[in-house]
Amino acid sequence: MIEDQYYRSINIPRNFLEISLNQDIINKIISQDYASITNKIEEFMENELKKNNSKGIILGLSGGIDSAVLTYICKRKFKEKTLALIMPDTDITPNSETEDAMKIISLTGIEHKLIDIKPIVNEYSMYLVPNEKSKGNLRARIRSNILYYYANIENYLVLGSSDKSEYLIGYFTKYGDGASDMTPIVSLYKLQVREIAKYLGIPENIISKKSSPHLWKDHEAEAELGTQYEEVDSILYCLIEKGLSIQETVETTGIDKEIVEKIYNLNINSEHKRLLPQKYDIK
Repeated sequence: MIEDQYYRSINIPRNFLEISLNQDIINKIISQDYASITNKIEEFMENELKKNNSKGIILGLSGGIDSAVLTYICKRKFKEKTLALIMPDTDITPNSETEDAMKIISLTGIEHKLIDIKPIVNEYSMYLVPNEKSKGNLRARIRSNILYYYANIENYLVLGSSDKSEYLIGYFTKYGDGASDMTPIVSLYKLQVREIAKYLGIPENIISKKSSPHLWKDHEAEAELGTQYEEVDSILYCLIEKGLSIQETVETTGIDKEIVEKIYNLNINSEHKRLLPQKYDIK
């Protein structure tokens, strides 16, 4: 094509313009007042505690960026009434992930419990048909059960750690990590979570490492999704925030149409995960 020949003649990669377009969108996404956002999240959490007459907060701490951000926010205003549960399955959870979770505890001083869910998963597995993906979702639901067990004991509210990117594409386990009493960072894209993590002073290795729910061995979010969060967030921003069509999103971001369509379909097909159970009206 003539256009391709032009780019080659001036030694500019063919996708240079596409990268530039997408970077402009990323800049719009991440250019936020994170001090103000943090204060508003804290106010939201405080209001929820008062409204529900709850004594404190409980959250699952994986060692990943989302739960790290929540733990650091809890440290600022709710340190004495927060309990963090670290719940690896030592069959599949990398030691480094548990070490990062314990590092966060050391840096924040939040009360915690370390519970290996491996024996619970194994007990379930004795009675169930083998299926690795379903077993992964089972791990998430076991963790949710344990969180609510301690929440009942302490009269605490469960914090959900889903960010906007994961929420909009359904990248969470229904009644697993998607189960919570409040979701303080669900209005923040993954890229914004990374930025607020920098503001809060979270260690760089936690900010920069690859996201993973670790539902099975070597599980990585971006590998499973087939794209990076820079693209996921850019696509969602165009489709949801700007109301653009699939084709307009392709033209605006320069991202392959196949990837845009995939993210679009993930959003549409996961709607049931974001809704309360539908009720049959007998009228």
